[in-house]
Amino acid sequence: MGVEIERKFLVKDNSYRQLATGRREIAQWYLSRDPDRTVRVRQADGRAWITVKSRNQGAARGEWEWELPVDEAQELRPLALGNVIEKTRWLVPYGDFTWEVDEFHGCHQGLVVAEIELPSQETLFPKPTFIGEEVTGDVKYYNSNM
Repeated sequence: MGVEIERKFLVKDNSYRQLATGRREIAQWYLSRDPDRTVRVRQADGRAWITVKSRNQGAARGEWEWELPVDEAQELRPLALGNVIEKTRWLVPYGDFTWEVDEFHGCHQGLVVAEIELPSQETLFPKPTFIGEEVTGDVKYYNSNM
């Protein structure tokens, strides 16, 4: 089983753009939003993936991901529960980590959230100045609930 350890924060300003080394446009939708087993389809950069995630245990949860053909991902899109999420992801190296800063579009326009993946829940990490309030574990900020 793969384990994802991720912390999530609101973003205070757009200074991350000057620090970013890359960005990508992402569309994603959910086939299951059950907190015990979310199933997400994501498209970016002409590729697609399906991801299964287990319930959060603090900042950690099980995660499994497989690439699938883009045409098959598109066939699954009509099965989406709720909104299709569209966002721009900025990659921001800082210290020994890379922050992923997501600018949401559409019905979530204006929401900007930063995530950092960590090797353990106890890992200490430096926070760039654009990082605001931590929202790890706040279900309001789960992509599956948007």
